Amino acid sequence: MKIAIFSDCYLDNTGGIVSSINAQKHALEQNGHEVAIFTTAYPKSAKELRDLAKDHIYVVPSCKYLIRGATPVSRRPKIVENWLITIHPELKEYDIFYIHYEAGCSIAGLRLGKRLKIPTVQVMHGREDMGVTSIIPHGFRTIVATALNWFHSWYLPHPVRIKKDTYLADTTAKAKMWTMMVNHANYAAHVVCPSHHFAKKLKHYGVKHQIHIVPNGYPDANFPPEPPVKSLQSGEPLNIIWHSRLSGEKRILPFLQALAQLEKTHRSDSTRQTDTLYHLDIYGDGPDLNKATRFVRRHHLNVTFHGATPFKKVQQQIQRSHLDILASYNFDNYPMTLVEAEACGVPCLICDPDMREIIPEGGYILSKSESPEDMAKALNVLLTHPDRIAKMSKTMLQHRRETLISARIESLLALFVEITEHNNH
Repeated sequence: MKIAIFSDCYLDNTGGIVSSINAQKHALEQNGHEVAIFTTAYPKSAKELRDLAKDHIYVVPSCKYLIRGATPVSRRPKIVENWLITIHPELKEYDIFYIHYEAGCSIAGLRLGKRLKIPTVQVMHGREDMGVTSIIPHGFRTIVATALNWFHSWYLPHPVRIKKDTYLADTTAKAKMWTMMVNHANYAAHVVCPSHHFAKKLKHYGVKHQIHIVPNGYPDANFPPEPPVKSLQSGEPLNIIWHSRLSGEKRILPFLQALAQLEKTHRSDSTRQTDTLYHLDIYGDGPDLNKATRFVRRHHLNVTFHGATPFKKVQQQIQRSHLDILASYNFDNYPMTLVEAEACGVPCLICDPDMREIIPEGGYILSKSESPEDMAKALNVLLTHPDRIAKMSKTMLQHRRETLISARIESLLALFVEITEHNNH
């Protein structure tokens, strides 16, 4: 099969969507399929564009004046759509248009698929309603969400209108973003989602298609060979790793507040030296990096910031850690952070009950709520009962091969085969 992937979130980005696309592209190619990626990017030199093209990655028309660190922005979808059909007429011969994200390049891919009568498969990756809430300052959220919704409706119809409610769309801004997400999914011919819990939410708000569940997977080529069982001895510092984006939706600051609360508890309840309680390694970048750095400095927390780091080094540190952290709440769909932890046999602390779908029962500790106080209590449970680390690690190791993309790609391939066979009849 010939598969074209369209995504506004790929080049010059890091995170779960990028990791998911990379893993799936490689797995599809390993199965003998031809895969091309069309995406936005920061301005590239002619040599950079040629090098990308060797790997079948093509940069669509993108805005030239971009803020480094922000997601690159495509030009208007109609411009991208016309560029695609003019510069890449071979797209007419493709079997599947596989769409990720909901911005300009992705909209162009959906529109072009309908124009060329090529089946489109839309992956619904995440909670744009929570994204706008976490990233945009309070007074501007409704304005930004309304503008995004309006822009989206210029190019894709919006027959479904979500009204403010008491469930997930409890603000006008969130309702606008749900309207955008649902209508985007409905415009595609088929919809894929990594998790059942997010699929239920999409159905609740009006996605009409059957939603096919295809979990994110770990690249076989990077799969750790034989990670040992992690164990924590009594009195040994708890080695913690954070390798999610440093942002509001990932909740780095509430987790740092939990560490400050943990130290405060131990200062008042024991004579143990608090600087030996734990050590946190933070990998990655994001809009809250400066805030996090200032908080750590002000509260004298035992934290090391490593910045953006090649994943091979991050993976090595995951394997050296006792505990992986995912502090997000009511946001993530199928985070690669948890997939990577499971592949390495590392226990996790989670705050969101929905995340229990992602990793095996017994491989994580779930805080009672998303509050810093309850996260601190969960950490204290592990310090008080260090034997739990080894038990959770053994559970992760027993299930880790289930995370391999080579196994998880089979359901996506089956869907693609079904779609192409139906389309050819």
